[in-house]
Amino acid sequence: MKKSNKLLRMVMLAMFVAMGVVISPILRVEGMCPMAHLINITCAVFMGPVYSITCAVLIGIIRMMIMGIPPLALTGAVFGAALSGILYRLSKGKIIAAVLGEIFGTGVIGAIVSYPVMTYLWGKEGLTWFFYVPSFIMGTLIGGSIALVLLLHLKHAGVLTKIQNSLSGEEIERKKAA
Repeated sequence: MKKSNKLLRMVMLAMFVAMGVVISPILRVEGMCPMAHLINITCAVFMGPVYSITCAVLIGIIRMMIMGIPPLALTGAVFGAALSGILYRLSKGKIIAAVLGEIFGTGVIGAIVSYPVMTYLWGKEGLTWFFYVPSFIMGTLIGGSIALVLLLHLKHAGVLTKIQNSLSGEEIERKKAA
């Protein structure tokens, strides 16, 4: 990867993190953070699972530090970000696979992992293993639907491929060859 391509990817990652931190408290429903799922899926489709996971972790840490959000900001985001990027790659670019990865990763895995974190590390009482599943799934369905519509529009307009190519360095290589 060329230096200019690395810089472009880092700038894009920083923009995703900034958007995630800014829009998550603004467009939030109690117990859900749909915009975090929009960011996870979009980042996964644009740049892949490693960047999506990194983005989710950075957003979670910043939200926990600045806004006093509990560790749900991390447990709820990381698994969905990972599965979203992995399933998108395995499906050879199917946007619905990225959305389903986010829904299952966050809505089920992240929700279940949140139980021991909130019970034993955070001291919450009266929770069950599936306590967070309904709100996490609702949040992922909302954010995933928005991401699906956005990414399908970008794909049909031919913009999605251009963004992905420029982030992967393919467009830079084509310009040099021409």
